[in-house]
Amino acid sequence: MTAAAAGGPLSAPRGAGDFFVCDIFDAAPKDDLGTMEHPIFSLSTRPDRRILSYAHNDTTVDVVPSVKGRATIHDKDILIYCVSQLMAGLNAGREISRRLTLKAHDLLVATNRDTSGDSYARLRDAFERLAGTRITTNMTTGGIEVTQGFGLIESWEIARQGRGGRMLSVTVVLSEWLFRAVMNKSVLTLNRAYFGLRKPLERRLYELARKHCGRQPEWRISLPILHKKSGSAAPVRVFRAAVRKMIAEGLPDYDISEDPGDIILFTRRGQVVEPGAGDVPLLSSDALAQARLLMPGEDVHALEAEWQAWWRESGQRRLVVPDRAFLGWVETRAKRGR
Repeated sequence: MTAAAAGGPLSAPRGAGDFFVCDIFDAAPKDDLGTMEHPIFSLSTRPDRRILSYAHNDTTVDVVPSVKGRATIHDKDILIYCVSQLMAGLNAGREISRRLTLKAHDLLVATNRDTSGDSYARLRDAFERLAGTRITTNMTTGGIEVTQGFGLIESWEIARQGRGGRMLSVTVVLSEWLFRAVMNKSVLTLNRAYFGLRKPLERRLYELARKHCGRQPEWRISLPILHKKSGSAAPVRVFRAAVRKMIAEGLPDYDISEDPGDIILFTRRGQVVEPGAGDVPLLSSDALAQARLLMPGEDVHALEAEWQAWWRESGQRRLVVPDRAFLGWVETRAKRGR
């Protein structure tokens, strides 16, 4: 139920300003690491009312849908838009809040959707699924592990020009869990082509590739584990056929191939290391944390990939302490104001 339906205005979130206005043009698309890693969203194109129980390593996730069904990976566009606006505001030095006001038209345009009347109706359905989907998890955001239950959004409200008229503005209150991810910059930048992916599984595999290839030029995973991490409800044989079709068609930024032993290989396009070229220097989490301090607001995984590409182009010299070399490179970038 929205605040408007309950008969009162949305309350301001604790520890933040009254609201944040989403008015930043062309903000880079940002996705939070938690929902990129774990299968929170439904890949079904029909109402999905199944309860999801997922466990991987030490992380557990239970997702309970409302009668409207579980929030879909296309509904997630709303969260990506909100996170993108908040990160752009944070990087610009603005005070941010988990209560946001936005224009529905701007959201639809930014996420590559048409702006017909049907699109606005579908947007309302998406808000209802996001608010109605309940999650219980112990996954970490911002370095804190807390077992908690929450909705993907806390509440929402739409202001219209007269009954059934044009949407004037939308107010969304994000969960504290998601807002904490933004405050700790636990996000990654997406290729804008992500919004052009129409098949739910394409979007999900792109998310996983973006998350896991951030620190390496390629990522190998067994097909059964990929099936589990994707959240696909299809049988493994059907999932395998879908992945093989995707291998032929490709994804933004990544090539997919199949290795012997039911292994799926994701390779960052343009970042392939030729055989015999030497080991790509990998960095510690401490080095990435220091890079965040040196260049606040930058995607440190993108910086790492750029530095690795520079290292290859400069002759792949042997590095005794890769962390030190990387941080020296980042400091130089920061001084140049880039």
